[in-house]
Amino acid sequence: MLPHVLKAIDNDLKNTIFSYIPNTAQVAYNGLFDALRKHCNDYKKELILQHQNNLTPDVVDNILSIMPRFDLVAVKDTKLRTFITEDKQRDELTAHIYDITYGVVNKGTDNLVILDDSIVRGTTLKQSIIRMLNRLQPRKLIIASSAPQVRYPDFYGIDMSRLGDFIAFQAAIALLKEKGKQHIIQDVYKKCKAQENKPKEDIINYVKEIYKPFTVEEVSQKIAELVRPENTNIPLEVIYNKVEDLHNACPNHAGDWYFSGEYPTPGGYKTLNRAYINYIENRNVKL
Repeated sequence: MLPHVLKAIDNDLKNTIFSYIPNTAQVAYNGLFDALRKHCNDYKKELILQHQNNLTPDVVDNILSIMPRFDLVAVKDTKLRTFITEDKQRDELTAHIYDITYGVVNKGTDNLVILDDSIVRGTTLKQSIIRMLNRLQPRKLIIASSAPQVRYPDFYGIDMSRLGDFIAFQAAIALLKEKGKQHIIQDVYKKCKAQENKPKEDIINYVKEIYKPFTVEEVSQKIAELVRPENTNIPLEVIYNKVEDLHNACPNHAGDWYFSGEYPTPGGYKTLNRAYINYIENRNVKL
């Protein structure tokens, strides 16, 4: 993920603050911290070699001063969880559980990079976090997710069964309509309906075709548009870790079906098929 973050800030570490939201993102944040520290050390070595014939005290001080800026910009009430809250209460809750630290971000000068462990629905971002961070007036706000785009429901214990809830799915649907490819939405529906009564072992994941026309970056850009609240004017970029990068970081993972759609059991494909049909038929039910 680090190369994508550095590109988003134009490699301007001097004028960038790194932080994280929510508290569960701290483990991923520690990994980002280590990667940034290594990046800075490698860059310092290059500068030392470039100036080895002119290493005055001032030059050495300037080189050693290069380091990432980390701070706790937002604080969340650890007793409250928005993800597992009932839908009707979630929006109200997210508006009250965070507080921010003023005076850390230089207004109009500093980029602000916020690491999240995952961006699933985008509700907390839109209803609370982005509005809150907008008050700090950074030059640019970058929301980085250590998890890839959650594109498919989970049916193995976590309450994530409605496709329409996922901000990545919403973004892909919006892009299909914008690009004049909305026929794909109905084509996938017809394919899902045609296999509705087949044995679960014969079900094919046709929902993948919703995402196929677009790159991860295109979907992320549309997500940034969808989660931007009204009356916020700071430049906003949303970055997701890629599935391939996650595999490199977690080679012994137990599965990635939320991201890839490769379910570990035939029942996962059967239920996904039903979830898409429910979405098209406007059945707002959990599976």
